[in-house]
Amino acid sequence: MAHFVFEIGMEELPAGFLPGLEDKSFELFSELFEANYIPFSGIEVVSTPRRLVVDVSEISPSQNRREEVLIGPPKNRAYDEQGNLTRAGQGFLRSQAVQEEELFIKSTDRGEYLAVLKSLGGADTLSQLPGICAEVIKRLPLPKKMRWESSGFSFGRPIRWLLALLDETVVPVSIASKTAGRMTFGHRVLGPGPFEVPEAGSYFDIIKEKGKVILGIQNRAERVLKQGQELADAKKGQVVWKEDLLQEVSCLVEYPKPVLGEFSREYLQLPRQVLLTCMESHQKCFGIEDEQGRLLPFFLTTLNLEPEDLELVKTGWERVLRARLEDAAFFWKADSGASLDQWGEKLNKVVFLGPLGNMGDKTRRLVRISGFLADRLAPDSKNELSRAARLAKTDLVSEMVGEFASLQGIMGSIYAGQKGESKTVSQAIYEHYLPSGHESLVPETLTGSLLSIADKLDNLTGCFGLNMIPTGTQDPYALRRQALGIVRIILEHGLRLSLPAAIKEAQNAYGDTDWKLDPKQSAQRLLDFFRQRVRIYFIEKGYNTLVVDAVVGTGIDDIRSLEKRLLALDEFSREKEFEQAILTFKRAANIIRKQGGPAGNSLSGVFDSSLLIEPQEKALAKRLEELAPEWERLWQEEEFHRLFALLWDLRPVVDGFFDHVMVMAEDQDLRLNRLNMLKSLVDRLNHLADFSALQI
Repeated sequence: MAHFVFEIGMEELPAGFLPGLEDKSFELFSELFEANYIPFSGIEVVSTPRRLVVDVSEISPSQNRREEVLIGPPKNRAYDEQGNLTRAGQGFLRSQAVQEEELFIKSTDRGEYLAVLKSLGGADTLSQLPGICAEVIKRLPLPKKMRWESSGFSFGRPIRWLLALLDETVVPVSIASKTAGRMTFGHRVLGPGPFEVPEAGSYFDIIKEKGKVILGIQNRAERVLKQGQELADAKKGQVVWKEDLLQEVSCLVEYPKPVLGEFSREYLQLPRQVLLTCMESHQKCFGIEDEQGRLLPFFLTTLNLEPEDLELVKTGWERVLRARLEDAAFFWKADSGASLDQWGEKLNKVVFLGPLGNMGDKTRRLVRISGFLADRLAPDSKNELSRAARLAKTDLVSEMVGEFASLQGIMGSIYAGQKGESKTVSQAIYEHYLPSGHESLVPETLTGSLLSIADKLDNLTGCFGLNMIPTGTQDPYALRRQALGIVRIILEHGLRLSLPAAIKEAQNAYGDTDWKLDPKQSAQRLLDFFRQRVRIYFIEKGYNTLVVDAVVGTGIDDIRSLEKRLLALDEFSREKEFEQAILTFKRAANIIRKQGGPAGNSLSGVFDSSLLIEPQEKALAKRLEELAPEWERLWQEEEFHRLFALLWDLRPVVDGFFDHVMVMAEDQDLRLNRLNMLKSLVDRLNHLADFSALQI
């Protein structure tokens, strides 16, 4: 078995490219080795900003051999009446490069075909690798690509060198104008190279010892974690690690060198979030805190080299951060002297979104929508919710948020508390931007939850009214995330909110806006949009897709109730006789669907007991009448598990009806009466689930 190493050297890639690049490279190489019948023991893909390295261990020196029957044209087209090959048969013969005596007729389910048994594979792996490597590079889904040479080949950044070795043999991989050799380059400063690699196994020692490059995002992250915390320990502190920032830093360097810097204690008067934002967002640094969680006047940065004069470099970082902190201190002082009412007035001059008015208009809509939600869900919090709605967007005109946009909501909460607002109001202002992502926490307080729903509903109804509806991957206003956020808040807080009513109130809050879509059409499309988010939410929770579709198909007016029905149907679907029960109730639903409106029959679900003839239809009618009050009680109490349990009692009676009663009787009155009896059954079932979605 052999050892294969492939390295693509390039100009520095953006940090966000690397994780996806490693994962996809692993996937593609695995796929193509398997497709080409090349056995191997393992693949490891590592990267730095300047290189992508693929390490394949114990790769077979040749393809596996295999025999395969290749099918050609049908026999009646391959041979003429005299038994000679036709042009079609001769074409197949030439394409397979075999002798005529090697051809034979193979019988298949579709008839007899000309065929040949060929021995495939066995080629040297060395001959296959150039094509495999080129194909992988071609198929890598980089977020952005660029062209830098006359061939027109595009990649994330210009490719500067290629190394490809199968043991000690150079693999002639060609990409763009580059052909692979055995030369590699190290760190730009610490070990630039070039270095000759005699064989694949020595590559990693050379790149580490001579090139001073640490391969692998995780390896560099572990080095930053270990050395960074050692520096913080010397100051009796703890690094405020942020996972996504740690990964970004690890993707920016080839040789991470953590360094601890210091800043003046006077800046500790700034809010914690401001200090961390200055360090993390702008300088890619980590804060340091004590055992009580209070920030210390230190920061951890990561260099990409071992500087000759560490103090000089550290002083440079401190100077840059100090300038940023000085700006933040100025903004903090200026904002502290302003009033929330003054900021509220300024919102009238801040554009929200085209025809949807300004941020002052949005604030007034938030007050109205929040009041609607409070009346239905939290009457006691209406005053504080209204106040939070009035102040929710005021920090957008503050000096601090003007400079640090990521602090919107956070600064609003801080300023509200600073200026005497209640803790409930302050926290609601911060929470109304939550959840900010798929994994983000939802608001903790009810006031914050309702304000968040109001804000997101306003955005959704406004964009849908202007026909700014997400399509494909295009979602510039993050409407999918906002709709999912509302769904999560409703479910995690157990809120009883009618989505159609809330959407209508949000539309009404816009007044006489010049919509591009009719409000009824817009509301329906928005409900369909929510339906998809609800569906995806529960499928991602692990529920069976058909079960989710059956419940969501009944409507999403009350998402909390929908979740309870889903839990009950999920349990019902695990019963041994579930499939047979579903077939019974689907039969009833299908009859009503076909024989109702489409057949010209107006069915009300009310039947006449005097028209019942057969014992089985009398038994069904009796059972339906007996169930009616219990069904209604259980529905009102949302005892959905017990409602589904009733179906087990109902099923034998329904089966007996279908086995012995002719629903489509010739007598019209008799036929309509039986259809209405089934309609009364189906109407109850349709409240529980759309049984037609359960494709058994």
